[in-house]
Amino acid sequence: MFTTRPTLQGTFGMASSTHWLASATAMAVLEDDGNAFDAAVAAAFVLHVAEPHLNGPAGEVPIIIAPSGSAPKVLCGQGPAPAGATIDHYRVLGLELVPGTGPLAAAVPGAFDAWMLLLRDHGTKRLSQVLSYAIGYAEHGVPAVERIGQTIAEVQELFETEWTDSAAVYLTDGKPPAPGALLRNPALAQTWRRVLAEAEAAGADRDTQIEAARRVWRSGFIAEALAAAAARPTMDTSGERHTGTLELADFANFEATYEDPATHDWNGWTVAKAGLWSQGPAFLQQLALLSELPAYGTPEYYHVLIEGSKLALADREAWYGDSTPITLEQLLSPEYNAARRTLIGDKSSEELRPGSPGELTPRLSAYARSNAIGATSISLGAGEPTVASNGNTRGDTCHLDVVDRWGNMIAATPSGGWLQSNPVVPELGFPLGTRLQMSWLEPDLPNSLVPGRRPRTTLSPSLALRDGEAVMAFGTPGGDQQDQWSLHFFLAVTLGERVRGSLDLQGAIDAPNWHQESFPGSFYPRTMSPGVTVVESRIGAEVISDLEQRGHRITVGGPWSEGRMCAVSRDPETGVLAAGANPRGMQGYAAGR
Repeated sequence: MFTTRPTLQGTFGMASSTHWLASATAMAVLEDDGNAFDAAVAAAFVLHVAEPHLNGPAGEVPIIIAPSGSAPKVLCGQGPAPAGATIDHYRVLGLELVPGTGPLAAAVPGAFDAWMLLLRDHGTKRLSQVLSYAIGYAEHGVPAVERIGQTIAEVQELFETEWTDSAAVYLTDGKPPAPGALLRNPALAQTWRRVLAEAEAAGADRDTQIEAARRVWRSGFIAEALAAAAARPTMDTSGERHTGTLELADFANFEATYEDPATHDWNGWTVAKAGLWSQGPAFLQQLALLSELPAYGTPEYYHVLIEGSKLALADREAWYGDSTPITLEQLLSPEYNAARRTLIGDKSSEELRPGSPGELTPRLSAYARSNAIGATSISLGAGEPTVASNGNTRGDTCHLDVVDRWGNMIAATPSGGWLQSNPVVPELGFPLGTRLQMSWLEPDLPNSLVPGRRPRTTLSPSLALRDGEAVMAFGTPGGDQQDQWSLHFFLAVTLGERVRGSLDLQGAIDAPNWHQESFPGSFYPRTMSPGVTVVESRIGAEVISDLEQRGHRITVGGPWSEGRMCAVSRDPETGVLAAGANPRGMQGYAAGR
Protein backbone atom coordinates (compact mmCIF):
# COMPACT_ATOMS: atom_id res chain seq x y z
CA MET A 1 0.00 0.00 0.00
CA PHE A 2 1.42 3.42 -0.99
CA THR A 3 1.90 5.93 1.82
CA THR A 4 3.54 9.34 1.95
CA ARG A 5 6.00 8.03 4.52
CA PRO A 6 6.74 4.70 6.13
CA THR A 7 5.11 3.67 9.40
CA LEU A 8 8.14 3.91 11.68
CA GLN A 9 8.93 0.78 13.68
CA GLY A 10 11.40 0.00 16.45
CA THR A 11 11.71 -1.19 20.03
CA PHE A 12 13.27 1.77 21.88
CA GLY A 13 10.79 4.64 21.69
CA MET A 14 8.44 6.53 19.38
CA ALA A 15 7.09 10.08 19.29
CA SER A 16 4.67 11.80 16.94
CA SER A 17 3.62 15.44 17.03
CA THR A 18 2.43 18.35 14.94
CA HIS A 19 5.95 19.79 14.68
CA TRP A 20 9.20 18.00 13.97
CA LEU A 21 11.12 19.89 16.68
CA ALA A 22 8.74 18.62 19.36
CA SER A 23 9.06 15.04 18.08
CA ALA A 24 12.86 15.37 17.98
CA THR A 25 12.87 16.80 21.50
CA ALA A 26 10.80 13.91 22.79
CA MET A 27 13.27 11.47 21.25
CA ALA A 28 16.21 13.34 22.75
CA VAL A 29 14.68 12.90 26.20
CA LEU A 30 14.06 9.20 25.56
CA GLU A 31 17.66 8.81 24.41
CA ASP A 32 18.73 10.41 27.70
CA ASP A 33 16.95 7.61 29.62
CA GLY A 34 13.81 9.63 30.20
CA ASN A 35 10.45 7.94 29.95
CA ALA A 36 7.44 8.80 27.77
CA PHE A 37 6.11 11.27 30.32
CA ASP A 38 9.39 13.18 30.63
CA ALA A 39 9.54 13.29 26.83
CA ALA A 40 5.99 14.59 26.49
CA VAL A 41 6.56 17.42 28.98
CA ALA A 42 9.73 18.57 27.22
CA ALA A 43 8.04 18.37 23.82
CA ALA A 44 5.00 20.31 25.05
CA PHE A 45 7.09 23.29 26.10
CA VAL A 46 8.89 23.23 22.74
CA LEU A 47 5.51 23.38 20.99
CA HIS A 48 4.89 26.75 22.70
CA VAL A 49 7.93 28.10 20.85
CA ALA A 50 7.64 26.23 17.55
CA GLU A 51 3.85 26.59 17.13
CA PRO A 52 2.92 29.80 19.00
CA HIS A 53 -0.03 30.32 16.64
CA LEU A 54 -1.47 27.01 17.86
CA ASN A 55 -0.76 26.95 21.61
CA GLY A 56 0.91 28.74 24.50
CA PRO A 57 1.86 28.29 28.18
CA ALA A 58 -1.41 29.92 29.39
CA GLY A 59 -3.57 27.54 27.41
CA GLU A 60 -5.07 24.20 28.35
CA VAL A 61 -4.44 20.51 27.76
CA PRO A 62 -6.31 17.24 28.32
CA ILE A 63 -3.87 14.35 28.69
CA ILE A 64 -4.49 10.60 28.66
CA ILE A 65 -1.75 8.48 30.19
CA ALA A 66 -1.25 4.74 30.44
CA PRO A 67 1.69 3.95 32.72
CA SER A 68 3.05 0.48 32.01
CA GLY A 69 1.00 -2.09 33.89
CA SER A 70 -1.59 0.44 35.06
CA ALA A 71 -5.04 1.47 33.91
CA PRO A 72 -5.27 4.66 31.85
CA LYS A 73 -6.03 7.98 33.51
CA VAL A 74 -7.09 11.38 32.27
CA LEU A 75 -5.12 14.36 33.54
CA CYS A 76 -7.30 17.46 33.22
CA GLY A 77 -5.43 20.64 32.38
CA GLN A 78 -8.61 22.54 31.50
CA GLY A 79 -9.09 25.46 33.86
CA PRO A 80 -12.55 26.67 34.92
CA ALA A 81 -14.32 29.99 34.50
CA PRO A 82 -13.04 32.64 36.95
CA ALA A 83 -15.12 33.54 40.01
CA GLY A 84 -16.23 36.79 38.38
CA ALA A 85 -17.24 35.23 35.05
CA THR A 86 -21.01 35.29 35.49
CA ILE A 87 -23.55 35.45 32.69
CA ASP A 88 -24.88 38.69 34.14
CA HIS A 89 -21.43 40.27 33.90
CA TYR A 90 -21.29 39.65 30.15
CA ARG A 91 -24.93 40.55 29.55
CA VAL A 92 -24.49 43.92 31.27
CA LEU A 93 -21.75 44.58 28.72
CA GLY A 94 -24.28 43.99 25.95
CA LEU A 95 -22.80 40.69 24.81
CA GLU A 96 -24.76 37.69 23.46
CA LEU A 97 -21.64 35.56 23.09
CA VAL A 98 -18.33 35.40 24.92
CA PRO A 99 -15.87 37.19 22.61
CA GLY A 100 -13.49 35.06 20.58
CA THR A 101 -10.45 37.04 21.73
CA GLY A 102 -9.41 39.23 24.65
CA PRO A 103 -9.33 38.76 28.43
CA LEU A 104 -13.12 38.32 28.76
CA ALA A 105 -12.62 34.97 26.99
CA ALA A 106 -9.85 33.77 29.31
CA ALA A 107 -10.48 30.75 31.53
CA VAL A 108 -8.06 29.95 34.35
CA PRO A 109 -4.96 28.64 32.53
CA GLY A 110 -4.60 24.92 33.18
CA ALA A 111 -1.83 23.51 30.99
CA PHE A 112 1.23 24.42 33.06
CA ASP A 113 -0.05 22.81 36.24
CA ALA A 114 -1.06 19.66 34.36
CA TRP A 115 2.40 19.25 32.85
CA MET A 116 4.02 19.83 36.24
CA LEU A 117 1.74 17.27 37.89
CA LEU A 118 2.57 14.75 35.16
CA LEU A 119 6.30 15.33 35.59
CA ARG A 120 6.12 15.03 39.37
CA ASP A 121 3.99 11.88 39.51
CA HIS A 122 5.11 9.92 36.45
CA GLY A 123 8.34 11.43 35.14
CA THR A 124 11.92 10.89 36.21
CA LYS A 125 13.69 14.02 34.99
CA ARG A 126 14.31 17.25 36.82
CA LEU A 127 12.43 20.40 35.86
CA SER A 128 15.61 22.04 34.55
CA GLN A 129 16.18 19.12 32.20
CA VAL A 130 12.75 19.14 30.56
CA LEU A 131 12.64 22.95 30.23
CA SER A 132 16.14 23.23 28.75
CA TYR A 133 14.97 22.48 25.21
CA ALA A 134 12.26 25.17 25.19
CA ILE A 135 14.61 27.69 26.79
CA GLY A 136 17.20 27.04 24.10
CA TYR A 137 14.72 27.44 21.25
CA ALA A 138 13.13 30.56 22.76
CA GLU A 139 16.55 32.13 23.27
CA HIS A 140 18.27 31.15 20.03
CA GLY A 141 15.21 30.88 17.79
CA VAL A 142 13.24 28.37 15.75
CA PRO A 143 12.86 28.58 11.97
CA ALA A 144 9.30 29.86 11.49
CA VAL A 145 6.96 27.65 9.50
CA GLU A 146 5.05 29.39 6.74
CA ARG A 147 1.73 29.38 8.58
CA ILE A 148 3.14 31.39 11.52
CA GLY A 149 3.94 34.27 9.23
CA GLN A 150 0.57 34.01 7.50
CA THR A 151 -1.26 34.05 10.83
CA ILE A 152 0.69 37.07 12.08
CA ALA A 153 0.06 38.88 8.78
CA GLU A 154 -3.69 38.38 9.22
CA VAL A 155 -3.63 40.14 12.61
CA GLN A 156 -0.80 42.57 11.85
CA GLU A 157 -3.04 45.65 11.87
CA LEU A 158 -4.49 44.63 15.25
CA PHE A 159 -0.98 44.15 16.62
CA GLU A 160 0.20 47.53 15.32
CA THR A 161 -2.81 49.54 16.49
CA GLU A 162 -3.99 47.75 19.65
CA TRP A 163 -1.84 44.80 20.76
CA THR A 164 1.51 46.54 20.50
CA ASP A 165 3.24 44.19 22.96
CA SER A 166 2.46 41.36 20.54
CA ALA A 167 3.90 43.36 17.67
CA ALA A 168 7.14 43.72 19.64
CA VAL A 169 7.54 39.93 19.74
CA TYR A 170 6.15 38.84 16.39
CA LEU A 171 6.93 41.69 13.96
CA THR A 172 10.47 42.50 12.86
CA ASP A 173 10.93 45.86 11.13
CA GLY A 174 7.16 45.95 10.80
CA LYS A 175 6.91 42.58 9.05
CA PRO A 176 5.85 39.04 10.04
CA PRO A 177 8.59 36.39 9.97
CA ALA A 178 9.28 34.89 6.56
CA PRO A 179 9.33 31.08 6.24
CA GLY A 180 12.57 29.83 7.76
CA ALA A 181 13.37 33.09 9.54
CA LEU A 182 14.46 32.61 13.13
CA LEU A 183 11.65 33.38 15.56
CA ARG A 184 12.99 34.26 19.01
CA ASN A 185 11.20 34.91 22.28
CA PRO A 186 13.80 36.02 24.84
CA ALA A 187 11.12 37.06 27.34
CA LEU A 188 9.74 33.50 27.40
CA ALA A 189 13.25 32.08 27.89
CA GLN A 190 13.76 34.50 30.78
CA THR A 191 10.40 33.49 32.30
CA TRP A 192 11.42 29.83 32.43
CA ARG A 193 14.88 30.74 33.78
CA ARG A 194 13.25 32.72 36.58
CA VAL A 195 10.87 29.83 37.35
CA LEU A 196 13.86 27.49 37.56
CA ALA A 197 15.79 29.90 39.80
CA GLU A 198 12.88 30.17 42.24
CA ALA A 199 12.28 26.41 42.11
CA GLU A 200 15.92 25.59 42.82
CA ALA A 201 16.00 28.10 45.66
CA ALA A 202 13.22 26.08 47.33
CA GLY A 203 15.49 23.06 47.76
CA ALA A 204 17.52 20.41 45.98
CA ASP A 205 14.84 17.71 45.92
CA ARG A 206 13.26 17.08 42.50
CA ASP A 207 9.66 17.05 43.74
CA THR A 208 10.26 20.12 45.90
CA GLN A 209 11.39 22.05 42.85
CA ILE A 210 8.39 20.97 40.78
CA GLU A 211 6.03 21.99 43.57
CA ALA A 212 7.79 25.33 43.85
CA ALA A 213 7.30 25.90 40.11
CA ARG A 214 3.60 25.18 40.52
CA ARG A 215 3.43 27.81 43.29
CA VAL A 216 5.24 30.35 41.10
CA TRP A 217 2.59 29.86 38.43
CA ARG A 218 -0.37 29.89 40.81
CA SER A 219 0.62 32.67 43.22
CA GLY A 220 3.99 34.10 42.19
CA PHE A 221 5.19 36.46 39.49
CA ILE A 222 3.46 34.63 36.64
CA ALA A 223 0.02 34.74 38.28
CA GLU A 224 0.55 38.38 39.15
CA ALA A 225 1.50 39.31 35.58
CA LEU A 226 -1.37 37.37 33.99
CA ALA A 227 -3.94 38.80 36.42
CA ALA A 228 -2.67 42.31 35.68
CA ALA A 229 -2.96 41.61 31.94
CA ALA A 230 -6.55 40.46 32.38
CA ALA A 231 -7.37 43.76 34.11
CA ARG A 232 -6.17 45.88 31.16
CA PRO A 233 -8.86 47.06 28.68
CA THR A 234 -8.24 45.08 25.49
CA MET A 235 -9.81 45.19 22.03
CA ASP A 236 -11.64 41.94 21.30
CA THR A 237 -13.93 40.49 18.62
CA SER A 238 -16.86 42.56 19.87
CA GLY A 239 -15.09 45.62 18.47
CA GLU A 240 -14.78 47.13 21.95
CA ARG A 241 -12.16 47.14 24.69
CA HIS A 242 -12.97 45.04 27.74
CA THR A 243 -11.22 43.94 30.89
CA GLY A 244 -11.33 40.31 31.93
CA THR A 245 -12.50 38.59 35.09
CA LEU A 246 -9.35 36.64 36.02
CA GLU A 247 -7.93 37.57 39.42
CA LEU A 248 -5.10 36.27 41.56
CA ALA A 249 -7.44 34.12 43.64
CA ASP A 250 -8.54 32.24 40.50
CA PHE A 251 -4.97 31.16 39.83
CA ALA A 252 -4.37 30.17 43.44
CA ASN A 253 -7.53 28.05 43.62
CA PHE A 254 -6.83 25.90 40.54
CA GLU A 255 -5.01 22.57 40.46
CA ALA A 256 -4.94 20.03 37.64
CA THR A 257 -6.71 16.76 38.51
CA TYR A 258 -6.69 13.09 37.60
CA GLU A 259 -9.90 11.26 36.72
CA ASP A 260 -11.03 8.01 35.19
CA PRO A 261 -11.47 8.10 31.42
CA ALA A 262 -14.70 7.67 29.52
CA THR A 263 -14.47 4.33 27.69
CA HIS A 264 -16.36 2.20 25.20
CA ASP A 265 -15.72 -1.33 23.96
CA TRP A 266 -16.00 -1.93 20.22
CA ASN A 267 -15.00 -5.02 18.21
CA GLY A 268 -12.34 -6.12 20.70
CA TRP A 269 -11.00 -2.62 21.23
CA THR A 270 -11.50 -0.27 24.17
CA VAL A 271 -11.18 3.45 23.46
CA ALA A 272 -10.45 5.87 26.32
CA LYS A 273 -11.36 9.55 26.14
CA ALA A 274 -11.80 12.54 28.46
CA GLY A 275 -15.25 12.90 30.02
CA LEU A 276 -18.33 14.95 29.24
CA TRP A 277 -16.51 18.22 29.97
CA SER A 278 -14.84 17.57 26.61
CA GLN A 279 -16.20 16.53 23.23
CA GLY A 280 -14.32 13.21 23.59
CA PRO A 281 -17.40 11.04 24.26
CA ALA A 282 -18.72 12.03 20.80
CA PHE A 283 -16.07 9.65 19.44
CA LEU A 284 -17.44 6.88 21.66
CA GLN A 285 -21.03 7.64 20.66
CA GLN A 286 -20.12 7.36 17.00
CA LEU A 287 -18.60 3.94 17.67
CA ALA A 288 -21.69 2.88 19.63
CA LEU A 289 -23.87 3.67 16.61
CA LEU A 290 -21.87 1.33 14.36
CA SER A 291 -23.45 -2.13 14.58
CA GLU A 292 -22.72 -3.36 11.07
CA LEU A 293 -20.29 -1.11 9.28
CA PRO A 294 -20.45 -1.04 5.45
CA ALA A 295 -17.32 -1.93 3.48
CA TYR A 296 -14.50 0.53 4.10
CA GLY A 297 -14.29 3.38 1.60
CA THR A 298 -17.64 2.81 -0.09
CA PRO A 299 -20.20 5.60 -0.46
CA GLU A 300 -22.44 3.82 2.07
CA TYR A 301 -19.51 3.73 4.53
CA TYR A 302 -19.05 7.49 4.36
CA HIS A 303 -22.78 8.15 4.51
CA VAL A 304 -23.21 6.09 7.68
CA LEU A 305 -20.23 7.77 9.35
CA ILE A 306 -21.38 11.28 8.41
CA GLU A 307 -24.92 10.70 9.67
CA GLY A 308 -23.69 9.07 12.87
CA SER A 309 -21.38 12.02 13.44
CA LYS A 310 -24.36 14.39 13.14
CA LEU A 311 -26.25 12.49 15.85
CA ALA A 312 -23.28 12.35 18.22
CA LEU A 313 -22.48 16.04 17.86
CA ALA A 314 -26.13 16.99 18.28
CA ASP A 315 -25.99 15.16 21.61
CA ARG A 316 -22.79 17.03 22.40
CA GLU A 317 -24.62 20.31 21.93
CA ALA A 318 -27.55 19.30 24.16
CA TRP A 319 -25.89 17.23 26.86
CA TYR A 320 -22.13 17.76 27.18
CA GLY A 321 -20.71 20.05 29.83
CA ASP A 322 -19.52 20.35 33.40
CA SER A 323 -23.12 20.40 34.64
CA THR A 324 -24.98 17.75 32.67
CA PRO A 325 -28.01 15.89 34.06
CA ILE A 326 -27.22 12.70 32.14
CA THR A 327 -24.50 10.05 32.39
CA LEU A 328 -22.11 8.56 29.88
CA GLU A 329 -23.68 5.17 30.55
CA GLN A 330 -27.00 6.51 29.27
CA LEU A 331 -25.45 7.92 26.11
CA LEU A 332 -23.57 4.69 25.35
CA SER A 333 -26.27 2.18 26.33
CA PRO A 334 -27.25 -0.39 23.67
CA GLU A 335 -30.91 0.62 23.99
CA TYR A 336 -30.24 4.30 23.43
CA ASN A 337 -28.00 3.69 20.44
CA ALA A 338 -30.34 1.15 18.88
CA ALA A 339 -33.03 3.82 18.87
CA ARG A 340 -30.66 6.49 17.58
CA ARG A 341 -29.42 4.19 14.82
CA THR A 342 -32.89 4.07 13.28
CA LEU A 343 -32.55 7.79 12.51
CA ILE A 344 -29.81 7.06 9.97
CA GLY A 345 -31.74 6.76 6.73
CA ASP A 346 -30.76 6.69 3.08
CA LYS A 347 -30.69 10.49 2.82
CA SER A 348 -28.64 13.22 4.45
CA SER A 349 -30.33 14.94 7.38
CA GLU A 350 -30.06 18.69 7.89
CA GLU A 351 -31.76 18.67 11.29
CA LEU A 352 -30.02 19.06 14.63
CA ARG A 353 -31.42 15.96 16.38
CA PRO A 354 -30.24 15.44 19.95
CA GLY A 355 -31.67 12.43 21.74
CA SER A 356 -33.48 12.04 25.04
CA PRO A 357 -31.37 9.81 27.32
CA GLY A 358 -33.29 8.92 30.44
CA GLU A 359 -36.37 10.36 28.72
CA LEU A 360 -35.11 13.85 29.51
CA THR A 361 -35.94 16.64 27.10
CA PRO A 362 -32.85 18.02 25.34
CA ARG A 363 -32.26 21.73 25.66
CA LEU A 364 -30.39 23.77 23.08
CA SER A 365 -29.33 27.35 23.54
CA ALA A 366 -31.56 29.98 21.95
CA TYR A 367 -28.56 31.25 20.03
CA ALA A 368 -27.85 27.79 18.62
CA ARG A 369 -31.47 27.39 17.55
CA SER A 370 -31.85 30.77 15.88
CA ASN A 371 -28.66 32.64 15.07
CA ALA A 372 -26.35 29.78 14.10
CA ILE A 373 -28.59 27.83 11.72
CA GLY A 374 -27.90 28.57 8.08
CA ALA A 375 -24.72 30.52 8.70
CA THR A 376 -21.86 30.47 6.25
CA SER A 377 -19.65 27.43 6.38
CA ILE A 378 -16.09 27.87 7.60
CA SER A 379 -13.99 24.85 6.71
CA LEU A 380 -11.01 24.28 8.94
CA GLY A 381 -9.06 22.21 6.44
CA ALA A 382 -5.90 20.77 7.92
CA GLY A 383 -6.66 22.17 11.36
CA GLU A 384 -4.51 25.26 11.00
CA PRO A 385 -6.05 28.51 12.22
CA THR A 386 -8.63 30.51 10.34
CA VAL A 387 -8.04 34.08 11.52
CA ALA A 388 -9.99 37.27 10.88
CA SER A 389 -8.36 40.70 11.01
CA ASN A 390 -9.85 41.29 14.49
CA GLY A 391 -8.11 38.19 15.82
CA ASN A 392 -11.12 35.88 15.65
CA THR A 393 -9.60 32.43 15.48
CA ARG A 394 -10.86 28.88 15.12
CA GLY A 395 -9.30 25.47 15.57
CA ASP A 396 -5.80 26.31 16.79
CA THR A 397 -4.26 23.28 18.44
CA CYS A 398 -1.28 20.92 18.64
CA HIS A 399 -1.02 17.23 19.42
CA LEU A 400 1.66 14.84 20.63
CA ASP A 401 1.91 11.11 21.37
CA VAL A 402 4.80 9.20 22.94
CA VAL A 403 5.46 5.54 23.78
CA ASP A 404 8.66 4.23 25.38
CA ARG A 405 10.46 0.88 25.61
CA TRP A 406 8.88 0.18 29.00
CA GLY A 407 5.37 0.43 27.58
CA ASN A 408 4.42 3.83 29.02
CA MET A 409 2.10 5.69 26.64
CA ILE A 410 0.64 9.19 26.47
CA ALA A 411 -1.65 11.23 24.20
CA ALA A 412 -2.05 15.00 24.72
CA THR A 413 -3.71 17.84 22.83
CA PRO A 414 -2.26 21.19 23.96
CA SER A 415 -4.07 24.32 22.80
CA GLY A 416 -5.10 27.85 23.69
CA GLY A 417 -3.04 30.84 24.67
CA TRP A 418 -2.02 31.23 21.04
CA LEU A 419 -0.45 34.47 19.78
CA GLN A 420 -3.73 35.73 18.28
CA SER A 421 -5.85 35.09 21.40
CA ASN A 422 -4.73 37.98 23.62
CA PRO A 423 -1.88 40.51 23.73
CA VAL A 424 1.49 39.13 24.75
CA VAL A 425 2.30 39.90 28.37
CA PRO A 426 5.67 41.58 27.78
CA GLU A 427 7.38 40.46 30.98
CA LEU A 428 6.36 36.83 30.32
CA GLY A 429 6.50 36.45 26.54
CA PHE A 430 3.09 34.83 26.12
CA PRO A 431 -0.64 35.75 26.21
CA LEU A 432 -3.75 34.55 28.00
CA GLY A 433 -6.12 32.05 26.35
CA THR A 434 -9.73 32.26 25.16
CA ARG A 435 -11.41 28.95 26.06
CA LEU A 436 -14.42 30.64 27.70
CA GLN A 437 -15.74 31.42 24.22
CA MET A 438 -17.09 27.85 24.21
CA SER A 439 -19.54 28.56 27.05
CA TRP A 440 -23.06 29.86 26.41
CA LEU A 441 -24.36 33.11 27.95
CA GLU A 442 -27.67 31.43 28.75
CA PRO A 443 -28.45 29.77 32.11
CA ASP A 444 -29.30 26.16 32.89
CA LEU A 445 -27.47 24.54 29.97
CA PRO A 446 -24.81 21.86 30.50
CA ASN A 447 -22.28 24.26 28.95
CA SER A 448 -23.52 27.54 30.44
CA LEU A 449 -20.93 30.01 31.69
CA VAL A 450 -20.76 29.46 35.46
CA PRO A 451 -17.88 30.46 37.78
CA GLY A 452 -15.81 27.43 38.74
CA ARG A 453 -17.08 25.26 35.88
CA ARG A 454 -14.92 24.15 33.00
CA PRO A 455 -15.96 25.33 29.54
CA ARG A 456 -16.63 22.33 27.33
CA THR A 457 -13.49 21.85 25.30
CA THR A 458 -13.03 20.51 21.79
CA LEU A 459 -9.62 19.10 22.75
CA SER A 460 -9.79 15.34 22.48
CA PRO A 461 -6.77 12.99 22.73
CA SER A 462 -7.42 9.25 22.40
CA LEU A 463 -6.00 6.03 23.77
CA ALA A 464 -6.91 2.57 22.46
CA LEU A 465 -6.53 -0.69 24.41
CA ARG A 466 -6.68 -4.39 23.56
CA ASP A 467 -7.37 -6.86 26.40
CA GLY A 468 -6.91 -4.05 28.90
CA GLU A 469 -3.46 -3.04 27.66
CA ALA A 470 -2.72 0.25 25.94
CA VAL A 471 -1.71 -0.32 22.33
CA MET A 472 -2.25 3.01 20.54
CA ALA A 473 -2.25 6.75 21.35
CA PHE A 474 -3.55 9.18 18.75
CA GLY A 475 -5.16 12.55 18.12
CA THR A 476 -5.32 15.65 15.96
CA PRO A 477 -5.83 19.41 16.07
CA GLY A 478 -8.89 20.82 14.37
CA GLY A 479 -11.43 22.11 16.87
CA ASP A 480 -14.86 20.56 16.32
CA GLN A 481 -13.44 18.26 13.65
CA GLN A 482 -11.12 16.35 15.99
CA ASP A 483 -13.45 13.46 16.80
CA GLN A 484 -14.57 13.17 13.19
CA TRP A 485 -11.05 12.96 11.78
CA SER A 486 -9.90 10.71 14.65
CA LEU A 487 -12.77 8.28 14.18
CA HIS A 488 -12.04 7.87 10.48
CA PHE A 489 -8.36 7.27 11.32
CA PHE A 490 -9.25 4.72 14.01
CA LEU A 491 -11.51 2.78 11.67
CA ALA A 492 -8.87 2.82 8.94
CA VAL A 493 -6.42 1.30 11.43
CA THR A 494 -8.73 -1.29 12.95
CA LEU A 495 -10.36 -2.39 9.69
CA GLY A 496 -7.05 -2.37 7.86
CA GLU A 497 -5.58 -4.71 10.47
CA ARG A 498 -7.82 -7.48 9.16
CA VAL A 499 -6.27 -7.11 5.72
CA ARG A 500 -2.67 -6.20 6.42
CA GLY A 501 -2.16 -7.98 9.72
CA SER A 502 -0.61 -5.02 11.54
CA LEU A 503 -1.41 -1.49 12.65
CA ASP A 504 -0.69 0.54 9.53
CA LEU A 505 -0.62 3.93 11.23
CA GLN A 506 0.74 5.94 8.32
CA GLY A 507 -1.69 4.41 5.83
CA ALA A 508 -4.60 5.32 8.09
CA ILE A 509 -3.29 8.86 8.54
CA ASP A 510 -2.87 9.28 4.78
CA ALA A 511 -6.34 7.93 3.94
CA PRO A 512 -8.72 10.58 2.48
CA ASN A 513 -10.63 12.27 5.29
CA TRP A 514 -13.71 14.47 5.73
CA HIS A 515 -15.78 16.43 8.21
CA GLN A 516 -19.39 17.62 8.46
CA GLU A 517 -20.67 20.94 9.79
CA SER A 518 -24.32 20.27 10.75
CA PHE A 519 -23.96 21.48 14.35
CA PRO A 520 -23.19 24.75 16.16
CA GLY A 521 -19.46 25.40 16.18
CA SER A 522 -17.67 25.73 19.48
CA PHE A 523 -15.71 28.84 18.48
CA TYR A 524 -16.99 32.38 18.18
CA PRO A 525 -19.22 33.22 16.26
CA ARG A 526 -20.68 29.69 16.71
CA THR A 527 -21.83 29.07 13.11
CA MET A 528 -23.23 25.89 11.59
CA SER A 529 -23.95 24.72 8.03
CA PRO A 530 -26.73 22.09 7.92
CA GLY A 531 -26.04 19.26 5.50
CA VAL A 532 -22.54 20.45 4.55
CA THR A 533 -19.74 17.87 4.40
CA VAL A 534 -16.21 18.82 3.38
CA VAL A 535 -14.19 16.04 1.71
CA GLU A 536 -10.72 15.71 0.31
CA SER A 537 -10.78 15.43 -3.47
CA ARG A 538 -8.91 12.12 -3.21
CA ILE A 539 -12.07 10.53 -1.85
CA GLY A 540 -13.05 10.10 -5.49
CA ALA A 541 -15.68 11.31 -7.95
CA GLU A 542 -17.84 8.19 -7.52
CA VAL A 543 -18.13 8.63 -3.75
CA ILE A 544 -18.75 12.38 -4.09
CA SER A 545 -21.49 11.83 -6.68
CA ASP A 546 -23.19 9.18 -4.58
CA LEU A 547 -23.14 11.36 -1.46
CA GLU A 548 -24.61 14.28 -3.37
CA GLN A 549 -27.41 12.04 -4.64
CA ARG A 550 -28.14 11.20 -1.00
CA GLY A 551 -28.61 14.91 -0.28
CA HIS A 552 -25.23 15.75 1.21
CA ARG A 553 -24.09 19.26 0.37
CA ILE A 554 -20.52 18.39 -0.55
CA THR A 555 -17.67 20.87 -0.51
CA VAL A 556 -14.62 19.39 -2.22
CA GLY A 557 -11.39 20.50 -0.59
CA GLY A 558 -7.81 19.97 -1.67
CA PRO A 559 -6.37 16.45 -1.93
CA TRP A 560 -4.50 16.89 1.39
CA SER A 561 -6.68 19.26 3.40
CA GLU A 562 -8.47 17.28 6.12
CA GLY A 563 -6.91 16.29 9.44
CA ARG A 564 -3.54 16.50 11.17
CA MET A 565 -3.39 13.09 12.83
CA CYS A 566 -0.53 11.85 15.01
CA ALA A 567 -0.24 8.30 16.36
CA VAL A 568 2.05 5.85 18.15
CA SER A 569 1.45 2.19 18.98
CA ARG A 570 2.90 -0.79 20.82
CA ASP A 571 2.39 -4.49 20.16
CA PRO A 572 2.16 -6.10 23.62
CA GLU A 573 3.20 -9.52 22.30
CA THR A 574 6.38 -8.48 20.48
CA GLY A 575 7.20 -5.12 22.04
CA VAL A 576 7.43 -3.55 18.59
CA LEU A 577 6.67 0.15 18.66
CA ALA A 578 5.34 2.17 15.72
CA ALA A 579 4.55 5.76 14.80
CA GLY A 580 3.08 7.82 12.00
CA ALA A 581 2.46 11.51 11.45
CA ASN A 582 0.40 13.76 9.24
CA PRO A 583 1.90 14.91 5.92
CA ARG A 584 -0.75 17.63 5.51
CA GLY A 585 0.67 21.06 6.20
CA MET A 586 4.26 19.82 5.84
CA GLN A 587 4.86 20.16 9.57
CA GLY A 588 3.99 17.03 11.54
CA TYR A 589 6.61 14.31 11.92
CA ALA A 590 7.21 11.11 13.82
CA ALA A 591 10.55 9.99 15.17
CA GLY A 592 11.71 6.78 16.75
CA ARG A 593 13.99 3.79 16.74
